Amino acid sequence: MPDVTIRALTEEETRACLPALAEILSDCVEGGASVGFMQPFPPPAALPFWEAVAAAVGRDETVLIVAEADGRLVGTVQLGIGTMPNQPHRADLKKLLVHREARGLGLSRRLMERAEAEAMKRGRRVLVLDTATGEPAEAIYERFGWLRAGVVPDYALMPDGRYCATTFFYKHLAG
Repeated sequence: MPDVTIRALTEEETRACLPALAEILSDCVEGGASVGFMQPFPPPAALPFWEAVAAAVGRDETVLIVAEADGRLVGTVQLGIGTMPNQPHRADLKKLLVHREARGLGLSRRLMERAEAEAMKRGRRVLVLDTATGEPAEAIYERFGWLRAGVVPDYALMPDGRYCATTFFYKHLAG
């Protein structure tokens, strides 16, 4: 079992990790994950996305949480906390990504647990997310106690261009 660390990054740390973050996102999209990007999606194409995330971390609009296995960045999730004034209690879970080489180590669960802890620390007790219907992530969220709010048909495209439905989930945190 590798030595795993789960931690939140600062803006500067995020910028230092851009190549590794780009590799994770590229790997997930190339593996078929519907996370907003189309194939082909090489790592350099992911850099502008992560640069924008780094800026959002710097503005305290996003908490970027990463998983490192034996010192190598292999997973990530984002907590969107830049909400409207009438939503100070809510946050968005975004882009739970685990490199295909690191799957099966329980990293998704650990990333989500840390995201929930970060949300609670910031007074956020209602979390929402969306995911492609029928994909493995949908079952993962249900196992982690998320509740299905509904499905929107043809909401997005899979990386290969097929339409996919999207399932919306929410979770109320204790406290």
